[in-house]
Amino acid sequence: MKNIRGKVYIVGAGPGDYGLMTVRSQEIFGQAEVLVYDALIDLPQLELLPENCLKIEVGKRGGQPSTSQREINKLLVEKCHLGKQVVRLKSGDPFIFGRSTSEIQALKEGNCEFEVIPGISSALAAPLLAGIPLTDPVMSRCFAVMSGHDPDELDWEALVQIETLVILMGGRNLTEIIHQLEKHGRSHQTPIAIIRDCSRDSQQIWIGTIADILQKTVGISLPPCVIIIGEVVRLREFLMQPTKNRNMSNSQLQVTNYDKPLTGKTILVTRSVGQNSEFSDRLQQAGAEVVEMPALVIGPPSCWMQLDRAIAQISTFNWLILTSTNATDYFFQRLETNGKDSRALSGIKIAVVGKKTAESLRSRSILPDFIPPDFIADSLAANFPENLNECKILFPRVETGGREVLVKELTAKGAEITEVPAYQSCCPDSIPPAALKVLQNQTVDVLTFASSKTVQNFCQLIKTSQELSLSKDWQNRICIASIGPETSRTCQNLLGRVDLEAKEYTLDGLSNAIVDWASKF
Repeated sequence: MKNIRGKVYIVGAGPGDYGLMTVRSQEIFGQAEVLVYDALIDLPQLELLPENCLKIEVGKRGGQPSTSQREINKLLVEKCHLGKQVVRLKSGDPFIFGRSTSEIQALKEGNCEFEVIPGISSALAAPLLAGIPLTDPVMSRCFAVMSGHDPDELDWEALVQIETLVILMGGRNLTEIIHQLEKHGRSHQTPIAIIRDCSRDSQQIWIGTIADILQKTVGISLPPCVIIIGEVVRLREFLMQPTKNRNMSNSQLQVTNYDKPLTGKTILVTRSVGQNSEFSDRLQQAGAEVVEMPALVIGPPSCWMQLDRAIAQISTFNWLILTSTNATDYFFQRLETNGKDSRALSGIKIAVVGKKTAESLRSRSILPDFIPPDFIADSLAANFPENLNECKILFPRVETGGREVLVKELTAKGAEITEVPAYQSCCPDSIPPAALKVLQNQTVDVLTFASSKTVQNFCQLIKTSQELSLSKDWQNRICIASIGPETSRTCQNLLGRVDLEAKEYTLDGLSNAIVDWASKF
């Protein structure tokens, strides 16, 4: 039997945005069996990996317990000897403050095959994305990059002579860095830029001088940040201004996302497991840092008997009502299982609630006959387009926990409703690590709900989590955002309030409401 030889890829993840990773590094991700990664790696980067990839975080965080370098070295060698394709993912570039030398030495001593793949260092990316050139024919003919982890170890007498300084890992030592610059004669009017979360949607920038930067950042947690010191910082204002030069593209003007409406906001999105992330994508495009927390697990009903019986008699119904994409998907899947297709619906009218449900129907080349104007089920009965007396309606729906108002109102108007379970929605077993982290650290700015069930399950997860410890007033600083009236009522009942509600009861309407809310601050 041939032995499978393992290999370790030491990969630079770039500054944060996975779109700035190299093509080669993304190719390697596709074959990774084990990922050993730093603390500053973004979750979207991890989503590029195969589902069965073992992910091990070993990142070092200032002032917090972390995996020792010796343990990391041992882990890489062990996994390689097991024949695994190992990706050792480092933020930025592996050879810029990446501690790669020790790991390569261990791999060579362990007779492990390895490859080093470069990445874009934040030392280069952060100034560029903030509109600050590190060199300029007049203002800066050279620059120096250094670690601010231990300022006392740096030769400040020599450094102050260099026109542009780029300091990584200096956020916690900004006071000492300013002291050393002043002590060694750098002008108080020298400009400084501090860029936090470079290339991420949460990127923030502070501009000042040696004289006032401490005052401008007092009380702010700066790491992870890049500090740029030098006259080139003044060029940012010029380079960020719109120009009448028609040869310059919009992408050249928009070199940073610091002015997006949701920049600096962390939004916790509750949703269904496996749900399309269009809503999250839209919030991210507006500058938000989005953390997703699945609060619904959608699956088949406990028994198909009732739906199968209804499908067998499908020609006896006048109307089919679909109030969600889940109901639509499961109904048509079961239609196919029973040997039928959309032709079985000939002569039956279809009413749907919501744009997404209508889109799901249209994807099957079927146009809905009726969509209520308010995008909610409650308005369906009030606006139904024809007399309901003795009208036979098939209503595939969630097995438990659905609202009864629609059925009662249609029945009261003379309709004969056949309710059948088409799917089931349950509460997940746990809160994912990323959501746990932002809840525990109280860094959530907006909490979104797109259904009453997500509110109920969110509250259940918070209550039963053994890993989460929240104060009684944990939600006081969070904006609670709801998609519509019924969801808002559930928020009021379980969370005590709702802060904003979408004017149009859709996910697009909810994202618009959040952007409008943020623009007032």
